[in-house]
Amino acid sequence: MRLRVVRRTALQPGTPLGTNLHPVLGRVYAARGVRSLTELDTSLARLLPVGTLEGTAAAVELLLAHRAAGRVLIIGDFDADGATSSALMVRALTGFGFAAVDFLVPNRFEFGYGLTPEIVALAATRAPTLIVTVDNGISSNAGVVAARSRGIDVLITDHHLPGAELPDANVIVNPNLEGSRFGSRALAGVGVAFYVVAALARRLEELGLASAATAAAAQLLDLVALGTVADVVPLDANNRVLVAQGLKRIRAGRCTAGIRALLAIADRAGPELSAADLAFAVAPRLNAAGRLDDMSIGIRCLLADDAGGAGELAARLDELNQERRAIEARMQQEALGAVRALSDPQPGAPQRSGVCLFDASWHQGVVGLVAGRVAERLRRPVIAFAVADESTLRGSARSVAGIHIRDVLALVAARHPDLIHRFGGHAMAAGLTLERARLDRFARAFDEEVARWSAGAGARDAIETDGELAPEEIALDTAQALRAGGPWGQAFPEPCFDGLFSIRSARLIGARHVKMWVEVARGGRAFDAIAFNHLVEGEEFVPPAGMAQLVYRLAVNEYQGERRLQLLIDHLLPTDHAPSAVR
Repeated sequence: MRLRVVRRTALQPGTPLGTNLHPVLGRVYAARGVRSLTELDTSLARLLPVGTLEGTAAAVELLLAHRAAGRVLIIGDFDADGATSSALMVRALTGFGFAAVDFLVPNRFEFGYGLTPEIVALAATRAPTLIVTVDNGISSNAGVVAARSRGIDVLITDHHLPGAELPDANVIVNPNLEGSRFGSRALAGVGVAFYVVAALARRLEELGLASAATAAAAQLLDLVALGTVADVVPLDANNRVLVAQGLKRIRAGRCTAGIRALLAIADRAGPELSAADLAFAVAPRLNAAGRLDDMSIGIRCLLADDAGGAGELAARLDELNQERRAIEARMQQEALGAVRALSDPQPGAPQRSGVCLFDASWHQGVVGLVAGRVAERLRRPVIAFAVADESTLRGSARSVAGIHIRDVLALVAARHPDLIHRFGGHAMAAGLTLERARLDRFARAFDEEVARWSAGAGARDAIETDGELAPEEIALDTAQALRAGGPWGQAFPEPCFDGLFSIRSARLIGARHVKMWVEVARGGRAFDAIAFNHLVEGEEFVPPAGMAQLVYRLAVNEYQGERRLQLLIDHLLPTDHAPSAVR
């Protein structure tokens, strides 16, 4: 597929948001719809009021009924959002004086996702009086029935999209319930859990049961920031407050011992820590436990209070992440080899709008990552499947902008009721299970449904940038201003730019990354540049040379105490890729 550059806005001189901002940062904000400096305020005062999230008051009363003599069991998901949600809820309830609090996270290979009847049976051996789900539960109808038939109360806190029928829980807190008037539907699971905990803290103070409960809840914002960034939810104004406040705590060292240990083992720490460091250094190590082993390791790391214990668990998570990377590299090579014809189709060759991939040897904990890599390469929705048992496949879907993957699956299920056992997810990611014998039928139905969506979606070949920088703007102070201007993330993308450069030298490092020295076409200034993961493992390296259209980000490279500008190359395109008209 031939990609084309589309600029978010024309980069005109001057800063529409005020003279105190770096000019480039001001233009970047304007391109994201920011029209006043007040919109950039990430103080806690800007957080949507706790009481405005429907269900929190009822959730608080249910929790209080089990505080003194009950046994509360937190059941989470096996990803970073679920791990941070679980750790947050356990830390909060324990700190608020609950008599008995424990957690249980389903092993994805034995129980699958959510509050299933099987996980309820396991939970029942611990004799809970209340089950609290975090980052799951909204589609766990059968599991809720199983729990309540045993006399166990159920509080669901979730952010996933609900199905046609809600589970019969005692209380549900979910900003995506139909009719919700809460000001942000983009909360991650850990964000929903935080709102419940914050409401509980306020109520405890009103009752005179915990004088510093609100302050204790705010101390959990490091977990909220990590889970929110890791789950790649849109960074709307409310989520930007949560992430910014959590980052502030982490930078100051006022975070859990587990987060400190994970940052240390990833060699990321200090006052310049960004949301990207959480996304690309901490979250993968935490997620590795749920992908390859048991997310209990990750949750225990986040619950650890001593540096030694947290360090040991972080080291184990790092080992699992290295193992995950090796497995992913092999699977990614196989997957991209299978779809190479789709990325550069021949005239007359059949096209697919939605792609399904399956290999019996693939690891079910890693298929989501592979689906994401292939979707990024093909710029179309991808589902990668792995064997769940003898007759069942478990799939992980990743989408592209403009195609709501969970709604696509819902439409497939509506048109073909016998195809999908169960599914759930978000706009950009989803999971599902189906019978192995029905994979071919599902693949055709999925392709047809995505094609319907694609007809009204934006062009898949578009790369959005913030335009071309003047040579003097490609500078360290610009990079520092942009880094400080975050947090950046989903729906509030990190600034990237495009321009014509001459590639003076290029060499391969680490088997997949390309280190370059590039010179701007006009102005003659040269820069250090690197393209991470430019090659698929095993792909032949052909050094790029000559003129090229680069899509890049500005980064601050710190080495031996010195800060230098570095260009992070996202796309290296032929020189005939002239940017299209400004939108």
